[in-house]
Amino acid sequence: MGTAIVVGGTGGLGRAVAAHLAARGDAVVVTSRDKARAEAAAAEIGPEVRGLAVDLSRPATIAADLAEITEVDHLVITAISQAVNPLASFDVAAAVTAHTVKLVGYAEVVRALRDRFRPGASVVLFGGVAKDRPYPGSTVVTTHNAGLSGLVKTLAVQIAPHRVNVLHPGIVGDSPKWRDQPDHPDRARSPIGRLVNVAEIVDATDFLLRNTGVNAQELNIEGGLLAG
Repeated sequence: MGTAIVVGGTGGLGRAVAAHLAARGDAVVVTSRDKARAEAAAAEIGPEVRGLAVDLSRPATIAADLAEITEVDHLVITAISQAVNPLASFDVAAAVTAHTVKLVGYAEVVRALRDRFRPGASVVLFGGVAKDRPYPGSTVVTTHNAGLSGLVKTLAVQIAPHRVNVLHPGIVGDSPKWRDQPDHPDRARSPIGRLVNVAEIVDATDFLLRNTGVNAQELNIEGGLLAG
């Protein structure tokens, strides 16, 4: 048990991770850009969960937004600003926002909280396998998820002895984003004969948080798709 911060923890995979940490007894803080949404999600997840408004697209405000947090045992950052953005109709403003959230924002959250890390504290950043499997319109998401490869290495050096790792999920079949699309093509391509599920992503996150020998690594949870 400890104090866990899940940035982007009000929906999707972040919320599932937050619920898991709360269920095992951690004091959990979930964040969203919107304060009301953060507080509503926190109340739904559990009585020991708090909600904070933190906007990673505005990095200069992050430290102040996180000021009330006094200690951190685990930090999970899942926040994204993601949309299809093909080169042929490239949306520069959307690209700048997405990269700011994923790279500058992630780094600033770690910097802002590092002096409150308790002994043994660990960090998990969320990327995605689009870094290795580009698709039409993935110009931005492929680029910033690949950028986490460099970010995790430099953070591991700079926040030592605390650990930091990256989790790259594939298409998560039972997640809110994909559960209504049962015919996703990755299902047929997958060596395990199915898409990965939310429970597997949560378990992988927990592994990276607790295994004290794993540091500066990238873990793909995609059922073996990258082998094909």
